[in-house]
Amino acid sequence: MSDKRDNSGALFKNQRKEADSHADYTGNCMIDGKEYWINAWLKEGTNGKFFSFSFRPKEAKTATKQPAFEDRLADDQIPF
Repeated sequence: MSDKRDNSGALFKNQRKEADSHADYTGNCMIDGKEYWINAWLKEGTNGKFFSFSFRPKEAKTATKQPAFEDRLADDQIPF
């Protein structure tokens, strides 16, 4: 998102919505130089319609590597 201005973003209609709990709109933004995913739900309240938002940091997903079986057992835990 380097072409985006700081403290700005965009929302688009969620074309992949499959359940009522899924966001009605999705998008991304940049806040204080950090990129975020945005989800928005259109809701009805006592004062009319409104948006409810959630923000998640765009972070590279790193796979957590499980230690090898041998590394998880101390010598005194081996049953033989």
